[in-house]
Amino acid sequence: MKYYSTNKNTPDVSLKEAVVKGLAADNGLFMPEKIKKFDASFFDTIQNLTFQEIAFEVANKFFGEDIDEGKLKEIVYDTLQFDCPVVKVTDSIYSLELFHGPTLAFKDVGARFMARLLQHFLGKQEKLVNVLVATSGDTGSAVANGFLGVDGIHVYVLYPKGKVSLIQESQFTTLGQNITALEVDGTFDDCQHLVKTAFLDIELNEKLVLTSANSINVARFLPQAFYYFNAYARLKENGVLDGKELVVSVPSGNFGNLTAGLIAGEMGLPIKQFIAANNENDVVFEYLNSGVYTARPSVETIANAMDVGAPSNFARILDLYAYSHKTISEKIIGYRYSDDEIKTIIDKVYTEAGYLCDPHGACGFESLSEYLGENQVGVFLETAHPAKFTETVEKVIGEGKVALPAKLAEFMKGEKQSQNISKDYKEFKQFLIK
Repeated sequence: MKYYSTNKNTPDVSLKEAVVKGLAADNGLFMPEKIKKFDASFFDTIQNLTFQEIAFEVANKFFGEDIDEGKLKEIVYDTLQFDCPVVKVTDSIYSLELFHGPTLAFKDVGARFMARLLQHFLGKQEKLVNVLVATSGDTGSAVANGFLGVDGIHVYVLYPKGKVSLIQESQFTTLGQNITALEVDGTFDDCQHLVKTAFLDIELNEKLVLTSANSINVARFLPQAFYYFNAYARLKENGVLDGKELVVSVPSGNFGNLTAGLIAGEMGLPIKQFIAANNENDVVFEYLNSGVYTARPSVETIANAMDVGAPSNFARILDLYAYSHKTISEKIIGYRYSDDEIKTIIDKVYTEAGYLCDPHGACGFESLSEYLGENQVGVFLETAHPAKFTETVEKVIGEGKVALPAKLAEFMKGEKQSQNISKDYKEFKQFLIK
């Protein structure tokens, strides 16, 4: 299968080229030339399949033309060595817990899948491959741990100084080996700008082999479609969907996860409505309501993984629906919440349902509470373990009430290793060259 740029000013490329390059030469994002649909009969028996079996069927639709079936199955099964259970929160709202991987965040699946796919494509090559990743929180830890110790690949994690939680920071600054953490004096948008500028720098790309592990990379964002199929299967397995419509709410920052969900819907997955749950970084929320998209600098919130003022993957959403505001605003309903509202939601859900949301999942839960109608069931994506935001969450529910999982405790024991840089691109470029 070929992959084209959303800017449509560069030739189509192979899957290998799309994965290795990360970003198209015209600054666009790669998209598959076609989206293959499942027969309706697939969903009649999907509840009989495991998460791994479902994921392989979905991956085969994307990558089956380019990767041997046996190898693709090996990559999928090696990636998914953990489950993503569906947990009942209220009579009509369920949480899809995506935080059971190595770094307790939903991005573990995409990062692990991409690491193994990149290994497969590159094999043993002479030049070092440099993976550049900007993070507002969980992307950096997932990518760093997914690529840790992989021969021939060095990862540079760029993160905004003072704008990620201490636990998140420890997950990518304490690793060493082939992982370098760069603490940028700026916002996530500044980090993302540095990465994108590097990919478009002809001189730099002649000196170094560069690729991205952000959700701008097709190998990072497409595997996130696995979640949606699995959620549908598990709900159907438990008889929850009998005669009811499914609504999915996605905490949204860079919009890669929601884009993967939309593609799952285009593949035939029966989802009635998607909800984009935002914090105060609400440029897409404004677009859904007005038809006008205006990127702007991000603002800092307690749901830091959604602190994105210029979400890259919105370009994919526009492309997917031919820039039709009417279609996009029908496919996606938007909600936004302030920090104070998020704190209130966390307290309410914990007190009334005994379920502890992280700040991002809280936005997803509340949007379902506001939207759901009769004969509808809602699933919100709980994207990270609440212990990753202990300080914020415990201020709401009380100190000492969030147990630190052993996986996170191990990261906290490590010594921070990071280098400070400004948001000036020339400084970043010289650092990479040296």
